[in-house]
Amino acid sequence: MPDLVDRARAGEARAVARLISLVEDASPLLREVMAGLAPHTGHAQIVGITGSPGVGKSTSTNALVTALRAAHKRVGILAVDPSSPFSGGALLGDRVRMQDHALDQDVYIRSMASRGHLGGLSWSTPQALRVLDAAGCDVVIIETVGVGQSEVEIAGLADTTLVLLAPGMGDGIQAAKAGILEIGDVYVVNKADRDGADQVRRDLRNMLALAERSADSW
Repeated sequence: MPDLVDRARAGEARAVARLISLVEDASPLLREVMAGLAPHTGHAQIVGITGSPGVGKSTSTNALVTALRAAHKRVGILAVDPSSPFSGGALLGDRVRMQDHALDQDVYIRSMASRGHLGGLSWSTPQALRVLDAAGCDVVIIETVGVGQSEVEIAGLADTTLVLLAPGMGDGIQAAKAGILEIGDVYVVNKADRDGADQVRRDLRNMLALAERSADSW
């Protein structure tokens, strides 16, 4: 096990994948793995991206990774997909939309099944995050399943939480009323070329003006 941890710390993708699999499977070796990784964590910047399904989270993640790689940052991506009701596995839609970086050795992409967890993440996301942190990622992006009143766990895990909204989604502002105002650091009106984008922006500004947040909360 120490050898596997050392290989992951050296950035070996196969070792990183193996460690995350141990995390997801709740392996009996998990405690030993986490103990080996702990001294090497706490360096990565954690960015959470959340929003309603179909709002463009994966496309925005792809664009953010492009910008980070232009700045020579090593990037890890944990894309939490909804679980298949038949197999229990992830549907892997996020990886399909991030093929631009599939061959980049300094970008690690991992889809994780939510496995019925209701917080917008997988129960194993925090441990998988530590694996990528110890593996030398400068930035780890966590993309959630969706957002709603019960899906706010990302705010407790990320240093910066991006909340995406889009015109025509119907439930975007309703979701904001349900609790998004309490978790976002940055709000993005995506698909801004569509009709109604200005109205979404105005509604969002009005609601943010009513939110009680200190100026130094982020």
